[in-house]
Amino acid sequence: MIVEALLWNFAILVGVVLILWVISVQIDDVSFIDAFWGAGMAMLALISWLRLAEPGPLATLLMAMTVSWGLRLGIYLLRRWRREGEDKRYKLILKKDREKGNFAIAALTKVWLMQAVLLFMVSSPAQYGILESGSVQPISGLALVGLAVYAIGIFFEWVGDWQLARFKADPANEGKVLDTGLWRYTRHPNYFGDFMAWWGIWIAAASAGWWVAAWTVIGPLFLSFTLTKWSGVALLEKGMDRSKGDKYADYKRRTSAFFPRPPRK
Repeated sequence: MIVEALLWNFAILVGVVLILWVISVQIDDVSFIDAFWGAGMAMLALISWLRLAEPGPLATLLMAMTVSWGLRLGIYLLRRWRREGEDKRYKLILKKDREKGNFAIAALTKVWLMQAVLLFMVSSPAQYGILESGSVQPISGLALVGLAVYAIGIFFEWVGDWQLARFKADPANEGKVLDTGLWRYTRHPNYFGDFMAWWGIWIAAASAGWWVAAWTVIGPLFLSFTLTKWSGVALLEKGMDRSKGDKYADYKRRTSAFFPRPPRK
């Protein structure tokens, strides 16, 4: 039952991804996939919840946590894409394929399908937790611990993004480095927020059974890796080092890369 539901979820995800891929080929830009990262996870959680005849308290909590996180992030990144245009990361990834006339195939294989698999994997705690908890699972103490961890993440992510948007909107800050607010304590409060939000969702989902925790821990583990070592902090800071120079080097010496702490003197 649950395996069948997860397979249907994946089939729906692939169908939506193929539609979005066609759009990206038509406009010659895949950058809006970042907005689908959060929105797609929200979609899978909602679909999982709708599969239940009578969703229980834990299932509804997990759905609400995932949908509120995903929709906010999706809308934020979609607006940023509309404002700033094609992302430099995707320009670099697809540069050679564009030159060879292979943009469509490369966009499908290197970007859309790959991210669909990763999106499905990262969101597995929400999907499996919702389906496993069904109509009877209550909200336990462990689920409340997960909700508390999630709330910390939401605070850092939402406030961090808001502070960054305000900073960028002020022309006087051109060439400067944001080092106030949450950005005083971590160079990436939004990434740290993502990290905490999904570990919180995993903890809440684990209250449905130890097997849920065991089968889905790959989701937050992979997200932690990608945020800190792959496409998150590591990739972003390469660009910041080039564009901000000594100002960013000084900021890096003073400020924690990921986990918040008081700045060094």
